[in-house]
Amino acid sequence: MRILSFLLIFAIGLYSSNLKRTKIMMGTLISIELQKKDIKYVDNLFKCFRDVELSLSSYDKNAQIYKLNHNKKAFISSYTYEALSLSKKYYKQTNKYFDISIGSITKGLYHFGEDELIPTSSELKKANINFNGIDFNKSYAYIDKDVVVDLGGMGKGFAVDKVSQKAKTYNIDDAIILASGDIKCFKTCKIEIKNPFRDGVIASLYTTHRFSAISTSGDYERYVLSKKYNHLINPKKKISQKTFASITLVSSVLSNSDLDAFATASSVMEFSEAIEFLNSQELWYLVITKDKKIYMKKGLKFIKDFRFSDQSLKINKIL
Repeated sequence: MRILSFLLIFAIGLYSSNLKRTKIMMGTLISIELQKKDIKYVDNLFKCFRDVELSLSSYDKNAQIYKLNHNKKAFISSYTYEALSLSKKYYKQTNKYFDISIGSITKGLYHFGEDELIPTSSELKKANINFNGIDFNKSYAYIDKDVVVDLGGMGKGFAVDKVSQKAKTYNIDDAIILASGDIKCFKTCKIEIKNPFRDGVIASLYTTHRFSAISTSGDYERYVLSKKYNHLINPKKKISQKTFASITLVSSVLSNSDLDAFATASSVMEFSEAIEFLNSQELWYLVITKDKKIYMKKGLKFIKDFRFSDQSLKINKIL
Protein backbone atom coordinates (compact mmCIF):
# COMPACT_ATOMS: atom_id res chain seq x y z
CA MET A 1 0.00 0.00 0.00
CA ARG A 2 1.41 3.39 -1.01
CA ILE A 3 1.40 5.98 1.79
CA LEU A 4 1.31 9.69 1.04
CA SER A 5 3.60 12.19 2.72
CA PHE A 6 1.75 14.90 4.64
CA LEU A 7 2.45 18.57 4.02
CA LEU A 8 5.21 19.88 6.25
CA ILE A 9 4.87 23.56 5.39
CA PHE A 10 2.17 25.68 3.84
CA ALA A 11 2.54 28.58 1.41
CA ILE A 12 -0.09 31.27 1.22
CA GLY A 13 -0.20 33.63 -1.73
CA LEU A 14 -0.75 37.29 -0.99
CA TYR A 15 -3.04 37.84 -3.97
CA SER A 16 -6.58 36.45 -3.68
CA SER A 17 -7.06 36.49 -7.45
CA ASN A 18 -4.51 33.68 -7.93
CA LEU A 19 -5.79 30.19 -8.71
CA LYS A 20 -4.49 26.97 -7.15
CA ARG A 21 -4.55 23.46 -8.62
CA THR A 22 -3.59 20.34 -6.63
CA LYS A 23 -2.82 16.76 -7.65
CA ILE A 24 -1.46 13.64 -6.00
CA MET A 25 1.93 12.96 -7.55
CA MET A 26 5.35 11.76 -6.37
CA GLY A 27 3.68 10.15 -3.36
CA THR A 28 2.39 13.44 -1.98
CA LEU A 29 0.21 16.48 -2.69
CA ILE A 30 1.56 18.76 -5.41
CA SER A 31 0.15 22.29 -5.65
CA ILE A 32 0.64 24.99 -8.26
CA GLU A 33 -0.72 28.49 -7.69
CA LEU A 34 -0.81 30.89 -10.65
CA GLN A 35 -2.39 34.12 -11.75
CA LYS A 36 -5.57 33.73 -13.80
CA LYS A 37 -3.77 34.79 -16.96
CA ASP A 38 -1.23 31.97 -16.50
CA ILE A 39 -3.54 29.13 -15.44
CA LYS A 40 -3.54 27.89 -19.06
CA TYR A 41 -0.02 26.58 -18.42
CA VAL A 42 -0.86 24.51 -15.35
CA ASP A 43 -1.26 21.18 -17.20
CA ASN A 44 2.18 21.60 -18.78
CA LEU A 45 3.67 22.30 -15.36
CA PHE A 46 2.05 19.19 -13.87
CA LYS A 47 3.43 17.23 -16.83
CA CYS A 48 6.88 18.46 -15.86
CA PHE A 49 6.33 17.05 -12.36
CA ARG A 50 5.35 13.75 -13.97
CA ASP A 51 8.46 13.77 -16.18
CA VAL A 52 10.64 14.15 -13.08
CA GLU A 53 8.70 11.40 -11.33
CA LEU A 54 9.32 9.06 -14.28
CA SER A 55 13.01 9.84 -13.97
CA LEU A 56 13.58 9.65 -10.22
CA SER A 57 10.89 7.48 -8.63
CA SER A 58 11.86 4.26 -6.91
CA TYR A 59 8.16 3.28 -6.69
CA ASP A 60 6.84 3.72 -10.23
CA LYS A 61 7.65 0.64 -12.36
CA ASN A 62 8.01 2.87 -15.41
CA ALA A 63 10.58 5.14 -13.76
CA GLN A 64 14.29 4.98 -14.54
CA ILE A 65 15.47 4.68 -10.92
CA TYR A 66 12.96 1.87 -10.31
CA LYS A 67 14.38 0.03 -13.33
CA LEU A 68 17.92 0.73 -12.17
CA ASN A 69 17.23 -0.76 -8.75
CA HIS A 70 15.71 -3.88 -10.25
CA ASN A 71 17.94 -4.43 -13.27
CA LYS A 72 21.18 -2.89 -11.89
CA LYS A 73 21.52 -1.01 -15.18
CA ALA A 74 19.18 1.49 -16.82
CA PHE A 75 18.99 4.12 -19.53
CA ILE A 76 18.71 7.54 -17.91
CA SER A 77 17.31 10.89 -19.02
CA SER A 78 18.93 14.29 -18.58
CA TYR A 79 16.84 14.75 -15.40
CA THR A 80 18.17 11.53 -13.89
CA TYR A 81 21.74 12.33 -14.87
CA GLU A 82 21.47 15.79 -13.32
CA ALA A 83 19.91 14.42 -10.11
CA LEU A 84 22.62 11.77 -9.76
CA SER A 85 25.32 14.39 -10.43
CA LEU A 86 23.84 16.69 -7.78
CA SER A 87 23.65 13.77 -5.35
CA LYS A 88 27.36 13.13 -5.85
CA LYS A 89 28.06 16.80 -5.08
CA TYR A 90 25.84 16.73 -1.96
CA TYR A 91 27.52 13.52 -0.79
CA LYS A 92 30.85 15.38 -0.73
CA GLN A 93 29.46 18.68 0.63
CA THR A 94 27.74 17.01 3.59
CA ASN A 95 30.63 14.78 4.66
CA LYS A 96 28.79 11.72 3.27
CA TYR A 97 25.61 12.27 5.29
CA PHE A 98 23.61 12.71 2.09
CA ASP A 99 23.91 9.24 0.58
CA ILE A 100 21.39 7.97 -1.99
CA SER A 101 22.59 4.38 -1.48
CA ILE A 102 20.55 4.57 1.74
CA GLY A 103 17.88 2.84 -0.37
CA SER A 104 19.19 -0.53 0.81
CA ILE A 105 17.63 0.43 4.16
CA THR A 106 14.74 2.78 3.27
CA LYS A 107 13.58 0.66 0.34
CA GLY A 108 15.17 -2.72 0.95
CA LEU A 109 14.42 -3.12 4.68
CA TYR A 110 11.83 -0.62 5.96
CA HIS A 111 9.92 -0.53 2.63
CA PHE A 112 8.86 3.05 3.40
CA GLY A 113 5.78 3.97 1.37
CA GLU A 114 4.91 0.33 0.68
CA ASP A 115 4.32 -2.68 2.98
CA GLU A 116 6.37 -1.23 5.79
CA LEU A 117 8.44 -3.31 8.21
CA ILE A 118 10.86 -2.77 11.10
CA PRO A 119 14.18 -4.46 10.29
CA THR A 120 16.31 -6.22 12.88
CA SER A 121 19.61 -4.74 14.04
CA SER A 122 21.36 -7.61 12.24
CA GLU A 123 19.64 -6.75 8.96
CA LEU A 124 20.56 -3.08 9.34
CA LYS A 125 24.19 -3.93 10.05
CA LYS A 126 24.40 -6.02 6.88
CA ALA A 127 22.77 -3.38 4.64
CA ASN A 128 25.10 -2.21 1.87
CA ILE A 129 25.49 1.59 2.07
CA ASN A 130 28.02 2.36 -0.65
CA PHE A 131 27.75 5.48 -2.78
CA ASN A 132 30.81 4.30 -4.71
CA GLY A 133 28.71 1.35 -5.87
CA ILE A 134 26.81 3.78 -8.14
CA ASP A 135 28.26 4.62 -11.55
CA PHE A 136 26.66 6.68 -14.31
CA ASN A 137 27.20 8.69 -17.45
CA LYS A 138 24.84 10.83 -19.52
CA SER A 139 23.16 7.76 -21.06
CA TYR A 140 23.27 4.93 -18.50
CA ALA A 141 23.51 4.27 -14.78
CA TYR A 142 24.87 1.13 -13.12
CA ILE A 143 24.76 -0.08 -9.52
CA ASP A 144 26.44 -2.92 -7.66
CA LYS A 145 24.46 -6.02 -6.76
CA ASP A 146 23.32 -5.03 -3.24
CA VAL A 147 23.04 -1.28 -3.82
CA VAL A 148 19.58 0.38 -3.90
CA VAL A 149 19.17 4.02 -4.94
CA ASP A 150 16.70 6.30 -3.14
CA LEU A 151 16.52 9.90 -4.38
CA GLY A 152 13.74 10.82 -1.94
CA GLY A 153 16.10 13.05 0.02
CA MET A 154 16.26 15.60 -2.81
CA GLY A 155 13.72 14.46 -5.42
CA LYS A 156 10.84 16.77 -4.52
CA GLY A 157 13.15 19.78 -4.30
CA PHE A 158 14.60 18.84 -7.68
CA ALA A 159 11.09 18.58 -9.15
CA VAL A 160 10.14 22.00 -7.78
CA ASP A 161 13.27 23.45 -9.43
CA LYS A 162 12.47 21.90 -12.81
CA VAL A 163 8.83 23.02 -12.73
CA SER A 164 9.90 26.52 -11.68
CA GLN A 165 12.34 26.66 -14.60
CA LYS A 166 9.57 25.57 -16.95
CA ALA A 167 7.26 28.27 -15.55
CA LYS A 168 9.87 30.93 -16.26
CA THR A 169 9.94 29.90 -19.94
CA TYR A 170 6.28 30.94 -20.06
CA ASN A 171 7.23 34.33 -18.55
CA ILE A 172 5.30 33.47 -15.38
CA ASP A 173 6.38 35.93 -12.68
CA ASP A 174 3.88 35.15 -9.92
CA ALA A 175 3.56 31.56 -8.72
CA ILE A 176 3.89 29.18 -5.80
CA ILE A 177 5.14 25.67 -6.64
CA LEU A 178 4.72 23.25 -3.72
CA ALA A 179 5.61 19.58 -3.25
CA SER A 180 5.07 18.53 0.36
CA GLY A 181 7.89 20.22 2.33
CA ASP A 182 9.45 21.95 -0.68
CA ILE A 183 8.24 25.32 -2.00
CA LYS A 184 9.32 27.88 -4.56
CA CYS A 185 7.80 31.35 -4.15
CA PHE A 186 8.10 33.59 -7.21
CA LYS A 187 7.05 36.61 -5.16
CA THR A 188 6.77 37.35 -1.46
CA CYS A 189 4.55 34.78 0.21
CA LYS A 190 3.60 33.72 3.71
CA ILE A 191 4.98 30.41 4.97
CA GLU A 192 3.38 28.49 7.84
CA ILE A 193 5.51 25.79 9.45
CA LYS A 194 3.72 22.72 10.78
CA ASN A 195 4.03 21.93 14.49
CA PRO A 196 6.02 18.66 14.67
CA PHE A 197 4.52 17.71 18.03
CA ARG A 198 0.80 18.16 17.41
CA ASP A 199 -1.72 19.48 14.91
CA GLY A 200 -1.43 23.10 13.91
CA VAL A 201 1.18 25.67 12.97
CA ILE A 202 4.28 26.33 15.08
CA ALA A 203 5.53 29.47 13.29
CA SER A 204 4.96 31.73 10.31
CA LEU A 205 7.12 34.05 8.23
CA TYR A 206 7.21 36.00 4.98
CA THR A 207 9.82 35.55 2.27
CA THR A 208 11.70 38.69 1.28
CA HIS A 209 13.12 37.87 -2.15
CA ARG A 210 11.78 36.80 -5.50
CA PHE A 211 12.24 33.11 -6.24
CA SER A 212 12.76 32.09 -2.62
CA ALA A 213 13.26 28.39 -1.92
CA ILE A 214 11.89 26.75 1.22
CA SER A 215 12.37 23.19 2.47
CA THR A 216 11.36 21.35 5.65
CA SER A 217 12.35 17.88 6.82
CA GLY A 218 10.80 16.21 9.87
CA ASP A 219 10.64 12.93 11.75
CA TYR A 220 6.84 13.05 11.67
CA GLU A 221 6.61 12.88 7.86
CA ARG A 222 7.07 9.12 7.55
CA TYR A 223 7.74 6.42 10.10
CA VAL A 224 6.84 2.84 11.04
CA LEU A 225 4.80 2.39 14.26
CA SER A 226 6.50 5.31 16.03
CA LYS A 227 8.86 8.22 15.29
CA LYS A 228 11.65 6.08 16.71
CA TYR A 229 11.63 4.35 13.32
CA ASN A 230 11.45 7.45 11.12
CA HIS A 231 12.56 7.65 7.48
CA LEU A 232 15.56 9.90 8.17
CA ILE A 233 18.30 7.29 8.33
CA ASN A 234 21.87 8.11 9.33
CA PRO A 235 23.88 6.34 6.56
CA LYS A 236 26.93 6.00 8.82
CA LYS A 237 25.14 4.47 11.81
CA LYS A 238 22.33 2.83 9.77
CA ILE A 239 19.66 3.93 12.25
CA SER A 240 16.86 6.52 12.28
CA GLN A 241 17.94 9.93 13.56
CA LYS A 242 17.06 10.71 17.18
CA THR A 243 17.79 14.43 17.57
CA PHE A 244 15.58 16.60 15.35
CA ALA A 245 11.81 17.00 15.15
CA SER A 246 12.02 19.30 12.13
CA ILE A 247 14.41 21.49 10.18
CA THR A 248 13.17 24.34 7.96
CA LEU A 249 15.48 26.13 5.54
CA VAL A 250 14.89 29.31 3.48
CA SER A 251 17.14 30.85 0.83
CA SER A 252 16.98 33.09 -2.22
CA VAL A 253 20.48 31.97 -3.25
CA LEU A 254 20.31 28.17 -3.07
CA SER A 255 17.99 25.97 -5.13
CA ASN A 256 15.19 23.79 -3.81
CA SER A 257 17.33 20.76 -4.64
CA ASP A 258 20.09 22.18 -2.44
CA LEU A 259 17.77 22.93 0.47
CA ASP A 260 16.00 19.56 0.24
CA ALA A 261 19.32 17.71 0.31
CA PHE A 262 20.75 19.92 3.08
CA ALA A 263 17.62 19.49 5.24
CA THR A 264 17.85 15.71 4.76
CA ALA A 265 21.57 15.55 5.52
CA SER A 266 21.57 17.90 8.52
CA SER A 267 18.65 15.94 10.01
CA VAL A 268 20.86 12.87 10.39
CA MET A 269 23.99 14.66 11.66
CA GLU A 270 24.94 15.13 15.27
CA PHE A 271 23.51 18.41 16.61
CA SER A 272 26.74 20.44 16.67
CA GLU A 273 27.75 19.19 13.23
CA ALA A 274 24.33 20.05 11.79
CA ILE A 275 24.41 23.61 13.16
CA GLU A 276 27.98 24.15 11.94
CA PHE A 277 27.04 22.90 8.49
CA LEU A 278 23.89 25.03 8.24
CA ASN A 279 25.75 28.11 9.47
CA SER A 280 28.22 27.64 6.60
CA GLN A 281 25.46 27.91 3.98
CA GLU A 282 23.65 30.97 2.56
CA LEU A 283 20.32 30.20 4.19
CA TRP A 284 18.09 30.90 7.18
CA TYR A 285 17.06 28.01 9.39
CA LEU A 286 14.60 27.05 12.10
CA VAL A 287 15.76 23.89 13.86
CA ILE A 288 13.43 22.14 16.32
CA THR A 289 14.85 19.34 18.44
CA LYS A 290 12.92 16.42 19.87
CA ASP A 291 13.38 17.85 23.36
CA LYS A 292 11.34 20.87 22.16
CA LYS A 293 14.09 23.46 21.85
CA ILE A 294 14.21 25.96 19.00
CA TYR A 295 17.37 27.14 17.25
CA MET A 296 17.01 29.99 14.76
CA LYS A 297 19.67 31.61 12.63
CA LYS A 298 20.17 35.28 13.36
CA GLY A 299 20.22 37.95 10.68
CA LEU A 300 16.92 37.34 8.95
CA LYS A 301 18.24 38.08 5.48
CA PHE A 302 15.85 35.77 3.68
CA ILE A 303 12.68 36.31 5.73
CA LYS A 304 10.69 38.96 7.57
CA ASP A 305 7.92 39.12 10.18
CA PHE A 306 8.82 35.79 11.78
CA ARG A 307 6.23 34.87 14.39
CA PHE A 308 6.46 31.95 16.77
CA SER A 309 3.09 30.68 17.94
CA ASP A 310 3.96 28.23 20.75
CA GLN A 311 5.41 30.00 23.79
CA SER A 312 5.68 26.74 25.73
CA LEU A 313 8.83 25.88 23.75
CA LYS A 314 12.26 27.29 24.53
CA ILE A 315 13.79 29.53 21.83
CA ASN A 316 17.56 29.80 21.37
CA LYS A 317 19.05 32.06 18.70
CA ILE A 318 22.31 31.06 17.07
CA LEU A 319 24.55 33.33 15.00
